[in-house]
Amino acid sequence: MVNVIGLGYIGLPTALMMSSHGVKVVGTDYNQDLVATLNAGQTTFEEDGLDELFAQALDSGIQFSSEYQVCSTYIISVPTPYDKESKKIDPCYVVSAVKTVLDYAEKDAVVIIESTVSPGTVDRYVRPVLTEACRTDINLVHAPERIIPGNMVHELVSNNRTIGADSLDVGKEVVALYSSFCEGEISITDIKTAEMSKVVENTFRAVNIAFSNELAKICRQGGMDVSEVIEIANKHPRVNILNPGPGVGGHCIPVDPWFLVGDYPETASLIRTALKTNESMPEYVLNRTYEAMRENGIDSPGLVGIYGLTYKGDVDDIRESPTMQMIELMKRCLAGAGVKVYDPWVQRDEVSCQVHSMEEFLDGLDVVIVMVAHSQVKGNPGLFGGRILIDPCNVLGNGENVYKL
Repeated sequence: MVNVIGLGYIGLPTALMMSSHGVKVVGTDYNQDLVATLNAGQTTFEEDGLDELFAQALDSGIQFSSEYQVCSTYIISVPTPYDKESKKIDPCYVVSAVKTVLDYAEKDAVVIIESTVSPGTVDRYVRPVLTEACRTDINLVHAPERIIPGNMVHELVSNNRTIGADSLDVGKEVVALYSSFCEGEISITDIKTAEMSKVVENTFRAVNIAFSNELAKICRQGGMDVSEVIEIANKHPRVNILNPGPGVGGHCIPVDPWFLVGDYPETASLIRTALKTNESMPEYVLNRTYEAMRENGIDSPGLVGIYGLTYKGDVDDIRESPTMQMIELMKRCLAGAGVKVYDPWVQRDEVSCQVHSMEEFLDGLDVVIVMVAHSQVKGNPGLFGGRILIDPCNVLGNGENVYKL
């Protein structure tokens, strides 16, 4: 039996996937409301294919509990935030989960940490927990997740995986477990290399996003169309510039690279600069909004709308969303203006200025900032009824009232 600890965006799909492929699974989470929802036969977030996978797992006998289980294999998939000041990882959730696991784990149990951690986290924070508890019989493994919201179910099956283990034999045991559903290549390495490889993946993406965002600022200042510049440059066979946008969200790209900055502050200067560039984009979009308002003779709008609350299109995940930063900026900077937010993918109330229908959203608006490229708005500026549109995602297409980065 496998006990999956943490039933969020990574833990739940992993538990369902293993169960639907014949592995006996109990999913555990401290959030009793979440567990109750799952036991009532309902998933806890929107994701393409998740409901079908959930039904398959239920048929296969998956169980959900707020209690840890006595077994020989654990998968820990809990959050790994970072300290805002030091930029170092805060491993408290991983450490807490491991400590509790040790109260239940059978002799020679395998504890697999899927949570993304900075290189050296297992050595610095997790091994001492085992030593203190006199549980040196436990086999530690790091198997970082590699999936993206919006395509989780497909990527769980098709993506390559990395298994970091202290011994090749234990590594092969874990490869066999993940091979129950994973069709991608599964590599075995040591734990610290596995930790580093995952952080490097997200850091690579963050740095490349920052390049495109900085390019957007340069082109704006120089009177050039950044989209055209990128399109032409990308015709080179060895160039693949990403599209700029209003910021970077999710729990990976804006978070994980800071682990390297925190641990190597004197060395990771390029990474630090890239992250700061990405963090500056909501303010840059707000300044672009000021420009558009002035061009249209609007000194003090009655209401400004933000379309999109999630961090990317066609998901309901708001973690580290640039929109959350934008809301705070607008409240501070747009004196006398009200703010409304609408996202068709987010039905729960997340912010006080949120509304739940397009009609209510558009009522009284002068300006709309389209912060998320949901399918609903792609190539469809008419959806907003002729209002001034700020389009940092370059999703609306061309239009008289559309202002891009």
